[in-house]
Amino acid sequence: MTRKPSSQGIAKRISLPPLDPQRYAPFAERPVRAKARVLDHDVDIQAHHHAWGQLVFSISGAVRVNTAHATYLVPPARAVWIAPGIVHAVTAVERADLRTVYLHQAPSDGPAWLDCRVLEVTPLLRELVMQLAISPDAAQEPRREACIASLVLDELRRANSLRLGVDLPQDKRLRRLCEAMLVEPLRHADLDGWAAEVGASARTVSRLFRDELGSSYAQWRSQVLLARALTLAARKMPMSLIAHELGYASASAFTAMVTRTVGMPPSKFFAEA
Repeated sequence: MTRKPSSQGIAKRISLPPLDPQRYAPFAERPVRAKARVLDHDVDIQAHHHAWGQLVFSISGAVRVNTAHATYLVPPARAVWIAPGIVHAVTAVERADLRTVYLHQAPSDGPAWLDCRVLEVTPLLRELVMQLAISPDAAQEPRREACIASLVLDELRRANSLRLGVDLPQDKRLRRLCEAMLVEPLRHADLDGWAAEVGASARTVSRLFRDELGSSYAQWRSQVLLARALTLAARKMPMSLIAHELGYASASAFTAMVTRTVGMPPSKFFAEA
């Protein structure tokens, strides 16, 4: 069911600091700011945090947003909300045309805005942010910018929340294993191979998955593959090719995994997610 791991290893990546965050900092008079940035497929943005909330989404391509407790894959038409003060890093899964929105205050009160989560980006929200990011340094038309900002906040209040995050452990060995699997999920065919890579027994790793993440290795791996599948589906890739790319011998085997994991077939899951 799983393809043989690649013998080429993982390509060296480029680590960059975030663009001067104070340049785009939101404030009372300009409560919603936006900027554009293109990331090549081998670029990482170093871990950092802000005193304000942030929304990250991709016009094209895909990125992964990593925090201490979870990782979120962001294909087009999806965004990650990052609450103020949360340390996060960004990894380009493929060349990505990003838009980042900084908010002086969360769109509304409530516990949902105190953590990270994935949100749906409607066509209206996408176009509003595109307009805001055209001239981020100076409000050439303050009244127009204020109207756009108000609409952005209203769209965010209405945005559907999607369960597309993948939990990450605190144990160093398991964390190393999970992060390696996120980068190259097919490098090992089974748990024994992954366990050997981090110098532990399969039994120990299985216990760590249960204790740290409340799931089995197979369940966690399925979530990783689903996240990767969403990115491929966003490219309009046929189901048979997605199944092959993720190491499944047939589309039916992939369909069975998705249905078992989320309770619905891939076609419905991709349409809703």
